[in-house]
Amino acid sequence: MRVALKIWRVGADGRALREYEVDAPEQATLLDVLDLVKDRCDGTLAYRKSCRMMICGSCGMRMDGAAVLACGVRMRDLVAAGRVPVISAMGNLPVVKDLVVDMEPFWAKYRAVNPHLQPAGGAAADGREPEVAPERLSAIHKESLCINCGACVSECDAMSSDPDFLGPQALAKAMRFVGDPRDGARRARLEAVNGKNGIWQCTRCYFCNERCPKGVDPRDAIAKLGAESIAEGIDRDPGARHARWFVRSAVTTGWLREAELVPRTQGLAASLRQVRFAARLARAGKLPPPLPPHAAERVVEARRLRDLLAGQGREGYRGIVQGERALGRIVRGHVEALDRDPYGPGSFPRPWLPGARAGAEEAEETAGGGR
Repeated sequence: MRVALKIWRVGADGRALREYEVDAPEQATLLDVLDLVKDRCDGTLAYRKSCRMMICGSCGMRMDGAAVLACGVRMRDLVAAGRVPVISAMGNLPVVKDLVVDMEPFWAKYRAVNPHLQPAGGAAADGREPEVAPERLSAIHKESLCINCGACVSECDAMSSDPDFLGPQALAKAMRFVGDPRDGARRARLEAVNGKNGIWQCTRCYFCNERCPKGVDPRDAIAKLGAESIAEGIDRDPGARHARWFVRSAVTTGWLREAELVPRTQGLAASLRQVRFAARLARAGKLPPPLPPHAAERVVEARRLRDLLAGQGREGYRGIVQGERALGRIVRGHVEALDRDPYGPGSFPRPWLPGARAGAEEAEETAGGGR
């Protein structure tokens, strides 16, 4: 097939968009096409590669403005659609040449979260490493999949506005150790990621989840760090206080009490400095009533959900992990048998879902010959 693509070339003489066309086999990936361009059209084209199997993360770049691994993009459908993709270097990192970026800022933030296990306690009496049941480590299964490709960092809106933000990759790595039962530096890690450039600076754009090629879902990892921080009482950041009050407001009245949100989040002194701004909002009819007119209908269900999580010991990141597993099974149309947990006893406490129990019982009857 005849493949055409445009590449942003970056070098000492500036930046220019160049178009190339090559003949490639139908199974060719974007990386294969770049190899052909380098071999047949322009030997000065610079890019990184290594494993060619979506494992090493070396060939991260942007295609049509979105981060991809070049070895994982098949070109056949693009050619059939008549598309001429634009290839450029990853975002939020300095460009060295063409499609090669300087990864040192990436690795600096990676090192900042101390990405190494800090063992809790001493060795066992027999000198062996402590044993951990697989179901306990399954809580950090997604975070352990990270290959450090930088795709999430490339697309991070928070890093675009503030390069000092730790970023999704580093924070996902922090969660990988916070959720590891063998790690003894959990509290210190939570304190570190609650700093000025930590978890509460995330804008929740979810681009990192969308572009991660391995399903790590860094934004979800950041949410877990936030939930665990609040559960541990680490709430000095306005973002943490905002989240805590949001939950309290929803549980007590079912309404988000916005008039109270600002002083609860920023503190009384900072709120008083906003009085003139609040007056302008009031004149424009944009200031909500100071008190909710009544409790929301069926607010008791929100309270029951909160009590259920507390009773299960699923506060902090554990509640989010439970939700991830439930949603994953719903998406895949998989009904788990009522008497079996996939990762061991207690590994998957299933939340109540309308029709879920009836569906599971029906599946069991089918499997058991109509029992």
